[in-house]
This record gives sequence, structure tokens and C-alpha cells, in this order.
Amino acid sequence: MYNLHEALGDISSIRRQLAQTTEFRGYGPLTLTATGLLAVAAALAQAMWTPGPANHMAAYLCIWLGTAVIAAAVIGVEMYARTQRIHSGMADEMLRMAVEQFLPSGVVGGLLTIAIVRFVPASFWMLPGFWQVICGLGVFSSCRFLPHPMALAAAGYIVCGLTLIALADSRALSPLAMGIPFAVGQVMVAAILLLTSGEAGNED
Repeated sequence: MYNLHEALGDISSIRRQLAQTTEFRGYGPLTLTATGLLAVAAALAQAMWTPGPANHMAAYLCIWLGTAVIAAAVIGVEMYARTQRIHSGMADEMLRMAVEQFLPSGVVGGLLTIAIVRFVPASFWMLPGFWQVICGLGVFSSCRFLPHPMALAAAGYIVCGLTLIALADSRALSPLAMGIPFAVGQVMVAAILLLTSGEAGNED
């Protein structure tokens, strides 16, 4: 019985090592492009319904946090389905690895949002920049099992976020300040995945 448990442990270890050296293909280019379009829709919604975001913090947060939740849910559902189909026997290990890489950034982003809104609301304008920097760091942390050009998309998010912080005023709350970076960033990520995975013309 001991040998059986030991063998199962060895198999599990081998599967984890294989997962760490396998390129993750659970992200779908079309779905990522759709989340970029969702960012454009959110920017339009902000422009129409929240013309003065600095004075309507709750409405601004509802628009963009709601958009983030929807985008994460859509990506998550497709990621699960694609991973089960493409990675088959290593699906669980690949999913776990993908979540472990990006989850810390998501948690930090959520806690930072709560801290600023709750304790330093005067710095509310900094949130869009922080969100983009944190998103870029999340992409960077995932680069080791994604195509190498993905680092360009990560760097783009970070540069955009730092630029917004450097503005040092409410211009960082403009609909364009969130809509453009996330729309372009998600489309760039989708394009990199499509061009490096050989899925052009075969995307489900």
C-alpha cells in the first residue's frame, strides 16, 4: 500500500513538473478580444452616466468593477473549457498554475481599492493607474507559461498605469483613461496568443 501511495505521489509530482514547462493555452483570443470591447462599452457607459466621476465615486466603481467581474467570469468559463479540451490529462494542474500566477495580483488590486476608497478617498483618482499597473504585473507573472511576446502587453499596461498616476489629477478618471488601455491591451494579448498558437482560422 505504501508503494502505491509513493507511486501516486511521484506521478503527481511529474504532472506538476510537466505543467510548469508546458505553454498554457487556456486563454481564448476571441474571448479576450470581447473583453477589450467590453472595456469600450464600459467607457461609453461612464461617459453617458458618470460625467463627473470624481464626485460620483460609487457609480464609477460600479461600472468598472462590474466590468472586471464580468470579464473575469467570461474568461474563467472559457479557460476551464479550453483547458479541459486542449490540455486533457494535465487540465487540473494547468488550471491551478494559471490561477496561482494571476490570483495574487487580483487580490492585491481588490485590497488596494478597498483601502483607498475607505481610508483615503481623496486619492481616488489614482485607482485607474494602480489597476493597470497591477494588471500588468499579473500578466508579467504569467509570462513564464505564456508566449514570450506577452511581456510587451504587460509592459504596456504598466506604462499606461504609471502615466495616469503621473497626471496627478482627475484626468486619470476619464473614460478614455480606462477604456483605451484595457481595450488595446486585451486585443494585444489576444493577437499575441493567436499569432503564436497557430489558431488563426481555427478559433472556436
